[in-house]
Amino acid sequence: MTETSWRGVAAEDVEQVTGAVGLRLAARSRRLLGTLLRPHRRSVLLALLLVIAENGAGLLGPLLIAAAIDTAVPALVAGRPWPLIGCVAGYLGCGLGAALLRHMFQRCTGRVGQDALLDLRRRVFAHAQDLSLDFHESYTSGKIISRLTSDLEALEELLDDGVDGLLSAFCTVIGVSIMMLTLDVPLALAVLLGLIPLWMMTRWFYRRSQRAYRSTRGAIATVIVQFVETMNGMRAVQAFRREHRNEQIMGELNDRYRVANRDAIGVMGRYTSVVRLIGNVTLALVLGVGAWRVVHGGLELGVLAAFMLYIRRFYDPLDEFAMFANSYSAASAALEKISGVLEERPSVPEPRQPIVPAGRGELRLADVEFRYGPASPIVLPSLDLRVPSGQTVALVGPTGAGKSTVAKLVARFYDPTAGSVELDGVDLRRVRDVDLRRSIAMVTQESFLFSGSVADNIALGRPDASRAEIEAAARAVGADEFVTALPEGYDTDVRKRGGRLSAGQRQLVAFARAFLADPAVLVLDEATSSLDVPSERLVQAALETVLAQRTALIIAHRLSTVLIADRVLVIDGGQVVEDGPPEQLVGRRGQFAALHDQWLASLA
Repeated sequence: MTETSWRGVAAEDVEQVTGAVGLRLAARSRRLLGTLLRPHRRSVLLALLLVIAENGAGLLGPLLIAAAIDTAVPALVAGRPWPLIGCVAGYLGCGLGAALLRHMFQRCTGRVGQDALLDLRRRVFAHAQDLSLDFHESYTSGKIISRLTSDLEALEELLDDGVDGLLSAFCTVIGVSIMMLTLDVPLALAVLLGLIPLWMMTRWFYRRSQRAYRSTRGAIATVIVQFVETMNGMRAVQAFRREHRNEQIMGELNDRYRVANRDAIGVMGRYTSVVRLIGNVTLALVLGVGAWRVVHGGLELGVLAAFMLYIRRFYDPLDEFAMFANSYSAASAALEKISGVLEERPSVPEPRQPIVPAGRGELRLADVEFRYGPASPIVLPSLDLRVPSGQTVALVGPTGAGKSTVAKLVARFYDPTAGSVELDGVDLRRVRDVDLRRSIAMVTQESFLFSGSVADNIALGRPDASRAEIEAAARAVGADEFVTALPEGYDTDVRKRGGRLSAGQRQLVAFARAFLADPAVLVLDEATSSLDVPSERLVQAALETVLAQRTALIIAHRLSTVLIADRVLVIDGGQVVEDGPPEQLVGRRGQFAALHDQWLASLA
């Protein structure tokens, strides 16, 4: 709901709606957690058995102390030391057994937790790569980083410590309750009555902590987004002296994160203080009543001592349960964010019954209509276009005319709102992504290079290519000369985003990459805009080789690139207003002729 749509809605209705959303998100989080733990059912069962055995060994300690006080000490006074020796040995044995079981339990849960986290990291990363371009254009990289860092850290804390605390607390409370009922029913009932206010407080804590931790996950995501954006745009930051403004923005976001954490810690503090208060009140009550009964002969001193130890063991795990609830609230809020990403589905799905194109490279846009979103304006109202196999077509026109949109549709980064885009007579929606990428390659203005060698970046589209094929591709586009001049030649690391190379050199590597991939259709979207004059001349000479015997779409403002095309389409308002060979359009004195005159004037 939008902000304005909340107006006039009763407060209880808003609470009901937000509560329903919260329940849906919580259910989604639990489903995701279940899928992570389901492959490790046996290990989880083993961990449960180990923690039960550990708590059983720990629960025997107070019984041995009671036996020592009521039986072994009197026997020692009577000259019989063996009962006391047995109690002491038994107590030591229980301690050693509990320590060994604890070690085995932590190793088991640690392995399960790390395997589950590894599975989740792989899932999120693989799924994010499968999602369509529109998702990544709206969902910033900083948010994805937040999902894979801070959100996973919250889940890691739950799996490493929270589950341990929950299982231990649950087994201890059940075991201690049974032992107290066995020792003395009236005192045990007095202790168990304290669970009623604890239950009420726990429900309050869970609801409040869920809301608090949703705020913290959202706040830390905005901090990471701002940090990533600032670091990626550092040249612009320093060039335009934006440091102070960035500090203000980051300060506001950090303060929001601080307030969210303060609220979450406040909820935790109130809960733990109430738990401890109830525990201390119960302990004082049992001590007073028990002492009175011991004095009047209604209770043995050893039983009272064991009872006091059991009460402490009864309430201490409730603190651990509070820590689990705290970790669970944080992890649940994180899982809501992660599961939200995993629930996203590609807007450009894989076909159920795919068809492999013939590989000729014939393109057809049949009555294509397109808009970027349901509320967005129409970018292409009705475009009908046929590009024969082997033809080089240049798209020119003013900024925002729809040229790059055509390129994105041909590359199937998006599907048309209406109509169809066809390759060799096959609707691209019927072509598998692997076959499409083999048939259509795209070189953009960005020329993104990955960290690694020049050779690895050229071989991006054909990882199995030999070194000879890589070098041949570089020579074909005129990149071999500058590559061999690098310190380690083709093995030179280009560093992050290709920062070791100039813009022109990065573009030449991108051309070599496309040439090596050898697609049936090549799309060049402003691919020569970053080149200086010498580099542009090299590329212009190489383009004839790159474009030979393949279909090509060239989107460029530089007419030096456009003039090598067989055919020029002038796009305006998403429609083709001029169509023909470049030399013919120059003679018509239309929009293309005006662009040609402006280009000639710029060269004078």
